[in-house]
Amino acid sequence: MTRSTHPSPPSFHFFTPQSSQFRVHARLLLCLPRPALASAMAMDMSIVDIAQTFIFLVLLAHTASAQLPAPAPAPDAGCNGIFLSYTLQGRDQIRPHVAERNSQPYSFRASATVVNSGTRPLRSWALQITFVHGEILVSVDGAVLTSGADLPYNTTAGDAGRPTSFTGYPQTDLLTPIATAGDPAKTQATVNLVGTLFAGPKPYDPLPSFLSLADPSYTCPPATNATSPTNLTTCCVLTPAAAAAGADDDSATDPARNFLPRRTGDLVITYDVLQSHETTYLALVTLENDAPLGRLDGWQLSWRWRRGEFINTMRGAYPREVDTAGCLYGPQGQYYKGLDFSKVLNCDRTPVVHDLPPSRANDDDIGQINHCCRNGTILPKSMDVAQSKSAFQMEVYKMPPDLNRTKLYPPTSFNVTGSSPLNPEYACGAPIPVSPSEYPDPSGLASTTVAVATWQVVCNITTSTKKPPRCCVSFSAFYNESVVPCRTCACGCPSSATQPAVSATCSTTAPAMLLPPQALLMPFDRRASETLTWADQKHLGVPNPMPCGDFCGVSINWHVATDFTGGWSARLTLFNWDGTDMPDWFTAIVMDRAYDGFDQAYSFNATRVGNSTIFVKGFQGSNFLLGERNMSGVDYPVPGKLQSVFSFTKKTTPGIDVIAGDGFPSKVIFNGDECAMPLRIPSQGTKQAGGGVISMQLCLLVSSFLLLLL
Repeated sequence: MTRSTHPSPPSFHFFTPQSSQFRVHARLLLCLPRPALASAMAMDMSIVDIAQTFIFLVLLAHTASAQLPAPAPAPDAGCNGIFLSYTLQGRDQIRPHVAERNSQPYSFRASATVVNSGTRPLRSWALQITFVHGEILVSVDGAVLTSGADLPYNTTAGDAGRPTSFTGYPQTDLLTPIATAGDPAKTQATVNLVGTLFAGPKPYDPLPSFLSLADPSYTCPPATNATSPTNLTTCCVLTPAAAAAGADDDSATDPARNFLPRRTGDLVITYDVLQSHETTYLALVTLENDAPLGRLDGWQLSWRWRRGEFINTMRGAYPREVDTAGCLYGPQGQYYKGLDFSKVLNCDRTPVVHDLPPSRANDDDIGQINHCCRNGTILPKSMDVAQSKSAFQMEVYKMPPDLNRTKLYPPTSFNVTGSSPLNPEYACGAPIPVSPSEYPDPSGLASTTVAVATWQVVCNITTSTKKPPRCCVSFSAFYNESVVPCRTCACGCPSSATQPAVSATCSTTAPAMLLPPQALLMPFDRRASETLTWADQKHLGVPNPMPCGDFCGVSINWHVATDFTGGWSARLTLFNWDGTDMPDWFTAIVMDRAYDGFDQAYSFNATRVGNSTIFVKGFQGSNFLLGERNMSGVDYPVPGKLQSVFSFTKKTTPGIDVIAGDGFPSKVIFNGDECAMPLRIPSQGTKQAGGGVISMQLCLLVSSFLLLLL
């Protein structure tokens, strides 16, 4: 008899009809449907072969089902708002293996789902997840980190207890079930996460502590895992104020009704698409400073392309690196085979661009853009409205599947920095669609040109306790010969690794010693000997080791010069110890009790701007603060210096006590950076008839005369 040529199914063992295994297999055949059993017998398969095949299929199905991740929970039938869920799909122990069971690293896979089950569209959605197990994210799909941080991202380093925010990309908006006939592709989004966490062994399930929306229009109750130990769910509902504001009709066909309102912040980046073609578009990027006391010097702007785009040409700015290797060896080079990539500017996924110098403002190739070409200087509006904005244009090439004039996606993860240590740090949000920008017709006609599409990125100044200030303040007064100097290590202490000689010879904790007035014009290493002499003359204590310096690039002296019945006066002096000149400087002085009595500044342009703050800048000719330099006749470098007298009246500030402290500022800001303040004011214990003020005035007059001789 010829056996069938059909391939044999996988087998495990061969059994005889008399064996007990054979009888077990025969009983298993009763589980097979009759048609399947008849078909198998028709192929001349033995009972053993049929039973072995059945067992193999059962084991295969069981293995496959065991590998499937746990499905995301279905939206709560009672949720008529925004349904949020987090599902831990699995975790696997990874090396290193540690003795502390609760600190063992595991790789994990999770998904977070945002479902719009309400009657309002959710625009530019942002999901906030509070991780509590040291989660390090290595892959994020379906969204981007709102902060723009790079992966891998440690969710708890420095931000323990704070939520990690994810912004939807490329699906930024979730429409309502009513407007989409319940289409899940338009009403929900899923974020897939892969990373590392640190937790104890199973059956413990390491879940986040909180889920919420970043939209202030919604309130989210604490998430629970009532449906499954590996799932967290919550239902966010509109706040009473948002519910009373009226509905947002997302069924409208007018695109202008689908935009979010424009927002405000310390620095606003506007991304306008001016022209759109099938494979390219022309974008205008504008940086506008809305911080009353913030500025940028030598700004650098970076972002991340998410869809394979690259920069072909630019006007008003230039990339830090001109590099096309990423295109030549990437999919861009394969698709655009006829494009001359030697003329392409940048193919980096995360390009960094900077402003042009003024000499290129009228360049025919890379200039001729309004608000460009100032070496990256962006001033506050309170100082110069014309210089509070910077802009540039760029031609962007797109990649499939976005080859359509209406398929436009902005880059994400914007980051802006300044080149000066005095510049603040910014945290930028995700781009949100806003109403298209309008520009006057370039030909001069009484017409308005509307952008094809506009996105807005809001950046706010961050306050980091780890970042030391870059400027400090000293106090002095006519009634005390000594100067209260800047605090010890006011701008950071020396490191034993970077400055071993300094850190070994001075104390970082000893309080700063009182100074003679002339020491303000000396660098710290020369100031130390003057301080010792002064301490000996005034019978002051000297710590051992002596305190370290302030290590500040800019120091500011506030000297109370006079105090009489109808008013008083003070002198502000700026010292630049850095080797770099500072054009267009400004400072802000907060005078809590004396603010209403401010009259005028004689050599500076000073204005009251509210909140007890006096805004100070230089007049034309005195708005350039020179850096530290050598001077003939002096064997040590001297700082750049500017000063002015401020006068105050007591008519509007009855009861003011200048000497007791009301004549000293509580806060000083220089070029946007808050300066370190002294811990005390000059005491009245050593009143002098006038010798102190005379010595200081003579010192400053001599220094001013020497500077004029340079």
